[in-house]
Amino acid sequence: MTVTQAPPTTTRTPGPRRRLNLEPYFYLLPHALLFFVFTVYPLIYGLYISLHRWDPLNPQMPFVGAEFYRNLFTPDTPQFQFFWKTLWNTTFFTIVSVPLLVAAALGLALLLQRPIFGRAFFRAVFFMPGILTVSVMGILWRWMFDNQNGLVNAAAGALSQMQPIPWLSTEGLAWVPIVVGTIWWTLGFNMTLYLAALSNVPESLYEAASLDGATRGQQFRYITLPMLAPVTLFVVVTTALASFQLFGQSQVITNGGPNRSTQSVIQYITEEAFTNTQYSSAAALGFAFGLMMLILTAMQFRIMARDVKEEG
Repeated sequence: MTVTQAPPTTTRTPGPRRRLNLEPYFYLLPHALLFFVFTVYPLIYGLYISLHRWDPLNPQMPFVGAEFYRNLFTPDTPQFQFFWKTLWNTTFFTIVSVPLLVAAALGLALLLQRPIFGRAFFRAVFFMPGILTVSVMGILWRWMFDNQNGLVNAAAGALSQMQPIPWLSTEGLAWVPIVVGTIWWTLGFNMTLYLAALSNVPESLYEAASLDGATRGQQFRYITLPMLAPVTLFVVVTTALASFQLFGQSQVITNGGPNRSTQSVIQYITEEAFTNTQYSSAAALGFAFGLMMLILTAMQFRIMARDVKEEG
């Protein structure tokens, strides 16, 4: 009878515990502090203000719950009347300006991608307005569309003896200097993005399509547009968000007039807070508008990302 000996059990000596490396967190600490102080804390405190009747001169701040949010859906309140009106104004500006900005930027990029004389100069000319502040841009276009002495009316009168058009004091027409000025001001950034994307499209694709008999229009439709789809997604989303943040252009050019026809929703929120001193109401309006923008951006990104994926 053979007896098998069990293998000797070896006890593993526990090694030194791995110490947590805190060095990366110290590098992140300054940004985290700034993010908390200037983003997280204002959001939390703003939500607190929107749920209370807040007055900086009164220590008593009674809790009112969703009262200021309900005002947005109560037809008899000024918040209902002006918030939805200015939201439509902002939406109208976005619907008009975004397609023009995207199409004009793509068209200019296609023109300036070609080896033409002075290409670098023209690229700089179209990009330079973007370095101006919104106040400078607004004053410039307000002067150009002035009702009496504006450059546009002066040129029209010199060419066709037309009477001065009251651009800034006529509902509907007041949007023209805002939209045109915004396109002139922000066109260069989108154009630069498209130029960078066009330089990454392989020339071999166009050569192969040309050998197969594809026209320039077919090459643009089946090669250029699909290859630019990710950049177009980025341009459309960022341009739409920037357009919904309309404030400085309408503030400087038309001051929201005439009859609030060009007043943006951010202008109204600012007026509610600093002119009407309704800080809690303005905070509620701001949170409601921010939530709308989050939902809209998520929907827009989801739809366009699906299209980009299908094209890819």
